[in-house]
Amino acid sequence: PAAPAPGDKPSQSYIALISTAILSSPEKKLLLSDIYQWIMDNYPYFKNKEKSWRNSVRHNLSLNECFVKAGRSDNGKGHFWAIHPANLEDFAKGDYHRRRARR
Repeated sequence: PAAPAPGDKPSQSYIALISTAILSSPEKKLLLSDIYQWIMDNYPYFKNKEKSWRNSVRHNLSLNECFVKAGRSDNGKGHFWAIHPANLEDFAKGDYHRRRARR
């Protein structure tokens, strides 16, 4: 499929966007602010949007078991977010179907 035009809303779910951002980082974990930044860098659609999409990102991080907090940042400003080990393999393959993490 053709790449979306720069101004178009990406077709991926927030789970997919957040996961791709986290997986693209060397440590496989990101601060909330870094997740926002990655999404804006990779999807210009979000750059000049009102900030409501950020609420959706936070909502997805806190509501979905596939995302886990991975320690506080060095400067104490927020938590790192990572992907739950039970979801890591699927997400790395690009499979973002919501499954209950088997805990």
